[in-house]
Amino acid sequence: MFREIAYYPGCSIEGTAKEFDESVREICKVFGISLREIPDWNCCGSTPAHIYEPLLSAALSGRNLAIAESVGFDKVMTPCPGCLKALKGSLEAFRDPTKKEDFLRILNMPFEGRIKAVSIVQFLIEDIGVDEIERNVVFPLEGITVVPYYGCLLTRPPKFAEFDDPEQPTSMDRLLGAVGAKVPHFPFKTECCGATYGVLRKDIVGKLTGRILKMAQDLKADAIAVACPLCQQNLDLRQGQVERYRKESFEIPVIYITQIIGLALGIEPKKLGLHRLAVKPNFLFEMSRKGKENFVLEKQT
Repeated sequence: MFREIAYYPGCSIEGTAKEFDESVREICKVFGISLREIPDWNCCGSTPAHIYEPLLSAALSGRNLAIAESVGFDKVMTPCPGCLKALKGSLEAFRDPTKKEDFLRILNMPFEGRIKAVSIVQFLIEDIGVDEIERNVVFPLEGITVVPYYGCLLTRPPKFAEFDDPEQPTSMDRLLGAVGAKVPHFPFKTECCGATYGVLRKDIVGKLTGRILKMAQDLKADAIAVACPLCQQNLDLRQGQVERYRKESFEIPVIYITQIIGLALGIEPKKLGLHRLAVKPNFLFEMSRKGKENFVLEKQT
């Protein structure tokens, strides 16, 4: 069934999180979902704009929502939790009687506020469905242990997220279970990794990220699944830095949940951008290779 949805990629998706974008697009193809980028979309301003002027920040994302509305969409999906928070901040400003007039004055374009913003995880759960994903699994991740890391923003604050439990979320757990992975309870699934201190306070990153990696290691996880570009970069790219701080080794791949689902759906690892990760998920490459060999043998017999 073909369906088109508005897509807001955001800035990091075109740079440091390119593999997140690639894997989102690939798995959507499997389910007949066409992602239509919002025409002439602009940066949401993320945290800097919000700190400087909240209403200006709301208008920045409001422009993207207004354009999506103008071309007929009632839902926009974005992979980045930071962009999602900005989009939802616009809707909150529009709905707040004390802010609405100023918000629309700065926005200076028609906006009805009837559009909904969702994350890729919410879209997979609510629009595609866990059962549908499970039905399309080609290479189940049997014998692979993956812990889900939600980070700070995916389900919080509750009035923005409007999805899953803010402190004990289970949506990513369910998606990983649907593709056959073993998913133990991960006590640090919503603990902060300290990503915003990555440049100024490496000691904080070493402590906070180190705790998360250590817990995953103690649970004998083969990988950590994430759905946030900033969390992925911090846990993956800075893993060597954290290892030096803690004087211990982890070597745990940190993989976007869309990459894991895509592999189970039979999509080529390169199309999912798995080769771009700093800590290589070699066991997944091997699993994909063996899965394809077995698939060919089954077809031949």
